[in-house]
Amino acid sequence: MPTPVITLLTDFSTADGYVAEMKGVLVSLAPTLPVLDMSHDIPPQDIEHARLTLARYWRRFPHGTVHIVVVDPGVGGARNAIAVHSDGRYLVGPDNGVLSPALFQLDVSVVQLPFSEYASATFHGRDVFAPAAAALATGTPLAALGEPFHDPIRLRTPQPSRQPDGSILGVVLTIDRFGNAMTNLMSRSAHALIVNGQHVRVVRTYAYAEPSELVALTGSSGFLELAVRDGSAAAQFGVRRGESVTLLS
Repeated sequence: MPTPVITLLTDFSTADGYVAEMKGVLVSLAPTLPVLDMSHDIPPQDIEHARLTLARYWRRFPHGTVHIVVVDPGVGGARNAIAVHSDGRYLVGPDNGVLSPALFQLDVSVVQLPFSEYASATFHGRDVFAPAAAALATGTPLAALGEPFHDPIRLRTPQPSRQPDGSILGVVLTIDRFGNAMTNLMSRSAHALIVNGQHVRVVRTYAYAEPSELVALTGSSGFLELAVRDGSAAAQFGVRRGESVTLLS
């Protein structure tokens, strides 16, 4: 079996000491294990962006990996803290839907993590999630960390809908740092999309687009994305998350 690793995904940035505090706990409790930064640039409190980011990578790591996700606008409130075992990996984070990609697998176990009286009400990443992750990574069984939890929040990616004229209506799910807009549409035979009333042709890759042209292409996630060669679809054409996109038949 490969050596377990611990990954971190947060909206903390690295300008302050929050990530460093979490890593201090992790290396104290699991000193021999690698701690890998996935990203700390999730937009603040953006659960949906974090969910989609986690979906890209969590199963690309070996069995035994422990993924920590801390995008947690409800910290200190009524939301639960959970640890999950799914498809051979572990995930630890708030029960706000951010761990949804792992919760739709067939064989999933979830426990509710307790809150110590010494845990900060505003920093469960350091005081709840990091200790739980270190325990899992060093061999503590999931069941030893808390009571079974049977109803975690599961957020789904919205499904496209077929229209009476045969077109398919989708939506922009997220905007990446390049200004590309990922939709919930999947098609290898599409020829054009409509967004903001504009016809957008579908190309194989960025090299087939004209400079500053808005195009659509199938991204590495398998979804159609709106992009501008050497530019930003969001900045240049005002494409935004939640925007309707129509796939022409």
